Amino acid sequence: MPKIIKNIRKQLLAEAKKQIAQCGYSDTTIRSVASACGVGVGTVYNYFPSQEMLVATSVYEDWKNYLSDIEKLPTDEPYTLLQGIYQSLQKFAKENQTLFSDADAAKLVSVSSVDHHKMLRDQIASFVLPLCEGASPHFTAEFTAEALIRWSMENAAFETVYPLLAKVLQ
Repeated sequence: MPKIIKNIRKQLLAEAKKQIAQCGYSDTTIRSVASACGVGVGTVYNYFPSQEMLVATSVYEDWKNYLSDIEKLPTDEPYTLLQGIYQSLQKFAKENQTLFSDADAAKLVSVSSVDHHKMLRDQIASFVLPLCEGASPHFTAEFTAEALIRWSMENAAFETVYPLLAKVLQ
């Protein structure tokens, strides 16, 4: 009789995340994740067709949690909204720092990184758009989103960033 494991997908993702943080992308394999979770390699492949999809899903699940937090921010308070987005981006980057700085992982994602970056910028811009005034609100929202992403990755102090963003949003 097959072994029934509750929340196996969630366990596999958590283990992949743990291994990436400890060992890096290359050493996080389908086999190592399966072994740590006490399941067969085939079980992992039932949920994820490749190491790349396992890792990408792990990162995406993290990002969905941050998006959920951003959705709860007050849209009528520009400072609070932008600070919340900024802090979420910083936490997400810090949480995935090992993966984002891994040369082997970078080779794999370099082809699709432009598309993923645009998707991230568009998601952030959708939260910023209600704050934008003037003739080109969509451009302003995208520009602001790009600035938030860039400066958060550079770990600039929000107190330095906000006055510049406030001028752009006017």
